[in-house]
Amino acid sequence: MNDLVARDAAAFFHQHGSSPCLAALRSAEGVWLEDTEGRRFIDLHGNTVHHLGHGHPELIAALKRQLDELAFAPRRFTNEPAVLLAEALLARWPGGPARVLFATGGSDAIEIALKLARVATGRQDTISLEGSYHGHGFGAFGLSRAELDPRLGGFLHGRWHATPYWVADGPARMLADMARIFATSPGIAAVIAEPMRSNCHVPPDGLWAEVRRLCDAHGAKLIFDEIPSGLGKTGRCFAFEHFGALPDAVVLGKSLGGGMVPIAAVIADAKLNVAPELELGHYTHEKNPLTTRAALTTLEIIARDRLVERARDVGARLVAGVAEIAARVPAVVGARGLGLLLAVEFAPHCDAERLVEACFAEGLSTTTKGAHAIGLSLPLTVTDTEADEVLARLEAVAVALPSQP
Repeated sequence: MNDLVARDAAAFFHQHGSSPCLAALRSAEGVWLEDTEGRRFIDLHGNTVHHLGHGHPELIAALKRQLDELAFAPRRFTNEPAVLLAEALLARWPGGPARVLFATGGSDAIEIALKLARVATGRQDTISLEGSYHGHGFGAFGLSRAELDPRLGGFLHGRWHATPYWVADGPARMLADMARIFATSPGIAAVIAEPMRSNCHVPPDGLWAEVRRLCDAHGAKLIFDEIPSGLGKTGRCFAFEHFGALPDAVVLGKSLGGGMVPIAAVIADAKLNVAPELELGHYTHEKNPLTTRAALTTLEIIARDRLVERARDVGARLVAGVAEIAARVPAVVGARGLGLLLAVEFAPHCDAERLVEACFAEGLSTTTKGAHAIGLSLPLTVTDTEADEVLARLEAVAVALPSQP
């Protein structure tokens, strides 16, 4: 075993999906990862932070300049990057007047959005989708699943979970569950969901518009978690723009820091600005000039280089390429998702964990997206040549699979 991996395993608490690690990285650039043993991988996962690819030189330069100019600002002082970032995000908001708050991670930002919904409605309960993911804070994590490991103890009270739209008959069951929950509990402050779950199942037309109608009818707020799907990943600035429903608040994270620094944001209807006496998002680094400079520069690069359109176009190229592979290789079913938030579906006899291992051996770093699917999430900066290389490697993995059980 690599010495650094062994030292990591000895130093860190072990947890699912993290430590112990598969390998140790030496470099990350663009779509490529290189480990300390010289193996190179195309990153099809990137924890969904790598919209600009890894190590974007323009972002590195901006951070270096910001370090020399102003590296930190206590909360009671503002600074130019923080204000410019807030204004840039508000300029992209497709609704009416809005406000923002920043946090250091998505889980914290989710909980800020919940606080806003609570103070605006005077209620405390939430509806979320079973099997979703909203972070690991005691408030956010409890939104993901109704039944949690009892060793962790209690989570947020008033949690209601609806059937997710991506299971069999899911859309109808989801709406029926939500209608029943609204009728059961008069205390629903918010419905919170990813507009398109990061497992890459696309919701049907009209689903979120109906959820919006339910929220309005019962005086609840609609919060969309776009931590993995926002900032152009799906071919629109916000994923919810595909689905005809404007939320009361949207949460961004992951890629907002350009894949280099941790920052998240809540953009919400200005009507929720009703509790100035409370500490709703009171974080040491909430207006950090370094993290806000990273986010501002990320937004500027995405806009200047038309990367939202790029995600749409390369995503279509990949979906078409996977369809061509499926026509040749029985083990491949096709691709699902939007833009560059994609998954490749395989036949039911193909186990996703083994597919991830096979991809790793072929120089593709990916993750599972269900029992028989793997992620195909590339940076918005990916070239056509790199996209074609991904398809060639995926086909090599697929050809080696048995065509049937």
